[in-house]
Amino acid sequence: IGDGGHCKSVIDVIEQEGKFSIAGIVTDKNSKVTNVLGHKVIGDDLKLPNLSNIYKYALITVGQIYSSETRVRLFTLLTDLGYILPSIISPRAYVSKHARIGSGTIIMHDALVNANAIVRDNCIINSKAIIEHDSIINNHCHISTNATVNGNVVVEKGCFIGSGATTKNSIEIKKNSFFKA
Repeated sequence: IGDGGHCKSVIDVIEQEGKFSIAGIVTDKNSKVTNVLGHKVIGDDLKLPNLSNIYKYALITVGQIYSSETRVRLFTLLTDLGYILPSIISPRAYVSKHARIGSGTIIMHDALVNANAIVRDNCIINSKAIIEHDSIINNHCHISTNATVNGNVVVEKGCFIGSGATTKNSIEIKKNSFFKA
């Protein structure tokens, strides 16, 4: 669900991961996009209830910078409609077998999620991001490109950690915070 730049990056990860085939793209009702990287648009947000009778899985491919509001709304809608939101992990990422990844979360190329880290639901762990040991990334967060969340950090829900930002160890980042490097 989504047709912008983040959607293109997610398509690349899904294609490389090889666990799912993409049935099509669902756009915002005002979008003029008809296909993304060769994947046709099969409807808009208003068609999601009908599409749930045909498709079992969905993934939110709308990015998140200033607010998680759109991703939260779509996540709630999709789960209420009974869609399964899988976690997608790039084959070029490293996720420790001792880490946990929530539903609807994407781990992008060259990201690292270390031992005993938890990344909850509907998160974006973007390209080359690092989530260190014992950290918790709560629902609906975006850890941007080349950002580092050091060990034993709690990132509360709805946060954005910008490209290249680095946290200190053992801190708590409050709900809906916006950090840039």
